[in-house]
Amino acid sequence: MKAPDETMRAIEAVLFASENPLTVAEIRAYVGEEADIPAALAALAADYAGRGVELVERGGRWHFQTAADLANFLRRDREDSRKLSRAGIETLAIIAYHEPVTRAEIEAIRGVQISKGTLDVLMEAGWIRPAGRREVPGRPLLYATTAEFLTHFGLASRRDLPGIDDLRAAGLLDPVDLAFEAAHSGGEAVVTDDEDD
Repeated sequence: MKAPDETMRAIEAVLFASENPLTVAEIRAYVGEEADIPAALAALAADYAGRGVELVERGGRWHFQTAADLANFLRRDREDSRKLSRAGIETLAIIAYHEPVTRAEIEAIRGVQISKGTLDVLMEAGWIRPAGRREVPGRPLLYATTAEFLTHFGLASRRDLPGIDDLRAAGLLDPVDLAFEAAHSGGEAVVTDDEDD
């Protein structure tokens, strides 16, 4: 097995010691301008593939993480104190699929008002952030997802979010939503009442 070159070793050390994921430009600031950072990152990622620790890129930032298939070895019996309400899940999904989006736009899509606490919980989790202001009267605050959102949900970018066909195939669409979609597309939907409300 060929020994890794100095650039790979330096990048490995920088990423290992960093508290946060790093962009190529941030890595370059440590390693030097002359280094071929993308090639070294690709070689490192290939070298770590299949190991207990992997080098991954999420939202343009690189970091080491535990291999997803080994998560069961690292779990401890504890209560997860951060459970999202249905309103929180819906709000996060709307922001992820429509970002940047205002509070009023979120409420228009959901059809109900959201409490300020819902957005606060998502910001405390590190999954959303303020992303400027819409240039309209009142200049409402815009919200967008963060790199932590991508990391938590194992996404390289927002393009990896499941589409409508993926959600339908997984059985995650509400029968009422399917009937509504069929009514607007001119098709027919069969709605079964499998559970009591």
